[in-house]
This record gives sequence, C-alpha cells and structure tokens, in this order.
Amino acid sequence: MLPALACVVVLATPTGVFAQVTDQDMFGVRPNDDAQLVLQADELVYDQDKDVISAVGNVEIYYDGYTLFANTVRLDRVTGRFTAENGAKLTEPDGNIIVAETISLTDDFRAGFIDSLRIDAVNRTRIAAERAEKDGDVTTMERGVYTACYSCLAHPDRPPTWQVKAAKIVHNKQEQTISYTSPRFEFWGVPVAYFPYFSHPDPTVKRRSGFLRPSALYSEDVGFGVSIPYYWAPAENWDVTFTATPMSRQGALVGIEFRQELASGSYNIRAAGIHQLDPDAFAGEAGDTDNRGAIFSHGEFNINPRWKWGWDAVYFSDVNFASDYGKLWQSTSTSQLYLTGQGDMNYFDIRAIYYQILREDYTYAGVTSPPPGSPFTSSGMDQQEKQPIVHPVLDYNALADQSIFGGQLSYDMNFTSLTRDETDAIFTTSGQARFRGVAGTFTRSSAKAEWRRQLIDPLGQIYTPFVSAQADLFFLDSTDPNVTALADESVIGRAMPAAGVTYRYPWMSAHSWGTQMFEPIGQLVVRPDETSIGDLPNEDAQSIVFDDTTLFEADKFSGFDRVEGGTRANLGLRYTAATYAGGFLSGLVGQSFQLAGENSYAVPGILDATQYSGLETNESDYVASLYLDTNLGLNLSAQGRFDNEDLQANRLEAQATGVTGPLTSQVVFAYLREQPDLGITEDRREVQGAASLRLLRNWRLFGRIRYDLEDSGVVRDGFGIGYDDDSMSVSVTFSEDRGSYPVEPVDRTVFFRLGLRTLGSSEVSTGLANDVLSD
Repeated sequence: MLPALACVVVLATPTGVFAQVTDQDMFGVRPNDDAQLVLQADELVYDQDKDVISAVGNVEIYYDGYTLFANTVRLDRVTGRFTAENGAKLTEPDGNIIVAETISLTDDFRAGFIDSLRIDAVNRTRIAAERAEKDGDVTTMERGVYTACYSCLAHPDRPPTWQVKAAKIVHNKQEQTISYTSPRFEFWGVPVAYFPYFSHPDPTVKRRSGFLRPSALYSEDVGFGVSIPYYWAPAENWDVTFTATPMSRQGALVGIEFRQELASGSYNIRAAGIHQLDPDAFAGEAGDTDNRGAIFSHGEFNINPRWKWGWDAVYFSDVNFASDYGKLWQSTSTSQLYLTGQGDMNYFDIRAIYYQILREDYTYAGVTSPPPGSPFTSSGMDQQEKQPIVHPVLDYNALADQSIFGGQLSYDMNFTSLTRDETDAIFTTSGQARFRGVAGTFTRSSAKAEWRRQLIDPLGQIYTPFVSAQADLFFLDSTDPNVTALADESVIGRAMPAAGVTYRYPWMSAHSWGTQMFEPIGQLVVRPDETSIGDLPNEDAQSIVFDDTTLFEADKFSGFDRVEGGTRANLGLRYTAATYAGGFLSGLVGQSFQLAGENSYAVPGILDATQYSGLETNESDYVASLYLDTNLGLNLSAQGRFDNEDLQANRLEAQATGVTGPLTSQVVFAYLREQPDLGITEDRREVQGAASLRLLRNWRLFGRIRYDLEDSGVVRDGFGIGYDDDSMSVSVTFSEDRGSYPVEPVDRTVFFRLGLRTLGSSEVSTGLANDVLSD
C-alpha cells in the first residue's frame, strides 16, 4: 500500500523531488506494516478533484522489494491503482524484470494488467506477450512467446534459436508452473511441432513430480523402443523415478530408482528387469533366457568431518545384460563396502570388494593358453571363478607431526586378504606356467616406515638421505594341488631394510630470452636381497612400469607383494628451459644399475612380468621424456624406454595437442615391443587422433579415430556435428567399435541428442546392422 503524500503541487527543483513516508497510508490497509516507500521524480502533481497524484520525469519508486522506473506514474487513490507509462520497467522481489508500454497494478503490486510486455527472468529466460493480466501469483499472458535464448537480446532483429509461441501462457508462481494453450515450437523462426497443450515447471523448480523427457533407441536385437520416465517427489529428501521402455522385439524393460538424502549422507537403489518376448535374438549368448535384470545401489554417509563410510552394490542376471541394454543401463561391475578417514597428516581406508565379470567365457588358443593335458583352463574360461573376493584390503599412511633428527618420518601399512575359487594361469613360450592368481585364501600384513631429510650445502648441492624398513607376514592357504610354485609353509615372514641418498645439483643460467637449468641427479639405495621370490603370491605388484616417473623410486614394484632388493644406483640428467614469453621445455634421460646383490627384476616370481620391465639386466634400459609447451597453442610430450644395447624402442608414447583458431586437435602414438611370454606375439603400434572444428559461431564438427598400424585397420572411429549456444545444445554422432579378441562384430551406433535449457534434454540412439570381423 502506497502512503499518502502531504502535498498538492510540488514543482521541479534542480535536484528533483525525494520523499520517504512510513507512517501515512494512501489507500487504507498496508500490506506490510514494515514496508516503506521511497519515491523520486522531477516533479509531483496532486489533482484534488480526481484524487490522483502524478509523478513526472525520471520516476523511481522503491517499495517492499519492488523497484519501478518510468517517465510518468499516476497514483489513483479512489481505485487503489497506479499506472506507469512511457518506458515502464518493474523489477520484482525475485529479480525478474518486466519492461512494458503500460503497467497498471493495484497498490500492492499483486493485480492488474500490463500491455506489450517482456519479462527477463533471473534465470536468463524471456517471456514476451501482447498483454498480461496479473492476479496474485498467477499471470496470464495473451499471444505470448517463451525462450531461454538470452543472448538473442543483442540481436532483436533475428529469431531466437528456439521459442514456444502460444495463444495463452499462464505462469503460476505458487505452483511454479508455466503452461501453454495451443503452443508451437519454432527453431530459428521455423515451426516444427504443434501441440494442443504443454506445460513445464518454471526454471526456479529444482524437483517436481511428473513425466520427464522421453528418449528413443533402436537396435537389431531389441527393436525400436521409447524410454518413458516418471519422476515422483513426495518429499524434500527422497524421490522415485519409474521408467518403462517398451521395445518392439523384446517387450517392456521396467526400471525404478529410489533416492534419499539424510542428515549425514545419501543413498540410492536402482533396479531394472524384463521378460523378453524374443530371447532367440540372443541365441548362443548369455542373454538367451526369458527373464533378465540388474540391481545397483550406492550410498555414502559422513560419520564426522574426518570419517565416512559407504557402499556400491551391483548384480546382473547375466554377463551381457549391461551390453545388450547398455543404452538404458550403465553401471559399474564392482561391489564394495568401505570406511575412509582423512586427517591432516594421515589417511585410512578399508574396503571389501567383489568383482562381477561382464563378458562371456571364450576359448583363446594363443601363446598364453595351457598346453594339452594341463590341469589349468584357458585365460578366457571361468573368468568369474578366477576373480578374487577381497575381504578386506586396508591401507593406512601417516606423517609424523614432528621432525625426527631434522627429517620427516612416514608410515605405510597394508593388510590384504582375498579368496579365489580357481587358479588363473598363463604360460610362457616354453610352456612354463605363471600365475596371476591361485585358488585359495591368501592374507598379507605389511608395515613400512621411512625417514628422509633434505640438506643443501653452500654450493647449492642437494642431498636427501633416507632409511626405511618394511616387514611382511604372509598366510598361505592354497586349495590348488597343481600349483607347486608356492612355498609349503602356511606362514612366511619377510623383512627389507634399506638406506640410501638422492643427490641433485641444479645449474641455472639466465638469458635475454629466459632461463635454463641443467640438473644431474643420482640415487644410491643399499639393501639386502629379496627373499622368498617365487614362493609367495603376487596380487598387487604384477604391473611394472619403468619410465621417467619411476626412475628415482627406491622400490619400483607397484605394490607390497614384491619388494626390490640388492644395491642399485639410479642416474639421470634433467634439463628445463622457460622463456619470458611463457614457453616451457623439460627433458629427462636416465638409467638404472644393479651394483650388488640379486636383481629382483631378473628373478621370476610367481608371475614373471619382470622380464619385459627393462630392469631385468644389471644395466637397465634407458628412459627418456620430453615436454614442450609453446604457449602458442601447441603442446608436445613424449616418453620412451629404449634398449640398453641397441637403443631400439621397447615402449614409446608421443602426444601432440594443438589449438589454432577454430581448430582443436590431438594426435597420440603408442608403441609396445612384442612380449611373447605374456601373449603379445607381435609389436603393437597404433595412433589415435581427435579433432574439433568450430564453424561460424556456434556450429562445430568433431571426430576421432583409433588406427592399428600393425594390422592396418581401424579399431574405433566416430564423427559428428553439433550446435551449442546459451539456450540449446544439439549433436548427431556416428561411431564404430570393432572390439578386441575374441573376434567381435562391428558395433555401429547413431546417437542424436537435443537439449533445451529450462525444458530438458532428449536423446535417440540406434544400433545399425553389425558386420562380423574375420581373420
């Protein structure tokens, strides 16, 4: 309610007229007892005969969260209505801005009409209409247009990217709904769809019960289908999504997802199932059955600011459900229960893990297959039985909060216990068995402590001495009598003390173009020989990557099951250069030497992965790396491992990324030398490329390809076109995937996605006819 002004005629002054009234009421009842009116104008005129107050010239009114600007505002005390004309602009308490030729509302701003209006909402949407009537929280607009193309304001002569035109648009703020009568959808001014009625939540809504945007799919096995989700939100802290996907060949896949937020965390449960009408579409595969489905759950809860616990649980009725219905169901195949703690100086994590294999068994007649008469199965058979159940794995590491003898003391602890039903064996070219996992239950407890300190002498030489000690206790319970490599004892202990020093001497020089630095690095590690090699299971140290990043690791094994022994020296030279223009170049070359004792990488364990590590000889392979950032849009990097005798590449990766104008591209080359005992019978060379080309302002072309240089064939490729602006995103993508061994069909997919800001997104995917690759 606008307060009365105690004046009849006020003429303009050089500074205009300013009034603030809090204790007089112009129209009777005040809507808000605390509301105040602030009015400023060039002049105020009071017509006593008509009881009308007029504010003229640069009028500004601030009242109860509303702000009104206009050239003329008339306040009619009889009708209780004000009218703003000539450049009227009203800002509502929620931030929405209404621009109109005429705004005529009641004194409390809740009812009235507006002519030739445009509403610019705080969520960057716009509504325009010839006329609107406002009745409390409901605004009815005649012959209106709705769009989220806010950037179109800069080009009013152009049609928006998309818009909804309707005979009537009703915005109910209380129900947070925008509804349309006789709407039509237009893209760039061209009508593409007509509906008798359409509604959607207004952009302020974060969650609302109702049907979500459908999506379509097609594949030869399931036919054509449409996924129709319904979202139900009965409470603020939980909701349910029901999804029905009728498919022309297989019937309806029904899904449900329940989500709930609690004070300490959240969780969800998702399930899907189908009674297949035509199981023969998957003849000869795991999907050839009547009933199929899956269930998944995830949860995470905070115990306090430092501790949390959670779970992932997943179950598939068969190994192919995720791939056959992958366009409708995407999920992990790992189930786990975990507890994690994070402090300022320590970290704790314990979890139990179960892996479900999502691939059918196959017979592989490669180098690593068992010879005739072997008690072990092919690496492609009984895959699920060969997976371990981890119960549990525990990691703890910490730093001492106080220095010890001027240095830092750290602790690492690991406890791993697992059970496997069947032995996972591979074979060397000579027919010798190596084991990625052995049937039975195996437990290991490990603890490691390390102290190190950095010292710098007056010449700038940097010395980092360190000492460490690791102790391990293994409990062995093998249930496979055919595995004779393991020790007969059920309990085995192992200890590995070590002492060493790392030396660095950086030389830096400054030039007119920038700086450069040469830094020789040396490391010496002294320790006894590794014990019980080949007598112990190896679960977490099967992967050995010797490159520039691990050259100066005192122990280059990836886990606790193997420990590096003997006396070793690691030598390298690092070079860096930086220009004042922002360019940067860094390179490293180095080699490792076994000086004394037994070389752990030359002695095969239960899984002989060390013979191709580059560390199996007393003089290791050379490792090198190069990184270049031109600061001009071009970045180059390369890492390699080269034979210590003839410098032939054993492993090589190179990558180039460039941005020039509208083009962004990336090329990656990878090479791996043959490793016959591990089943890699020939060199592997492949190149991957990806590029995106910006066309005009919002259009882009994109594509990627992965090409096998050895077999001269495309492994995976895809390309597409997309459009993106502030209100719409649309893309069409075609992709091909030729899989891996065993021979699989080519999976071709066309994917279409349309996203309209504030209205949601929809997508359609279709699998094209597949060809089976042949040798």
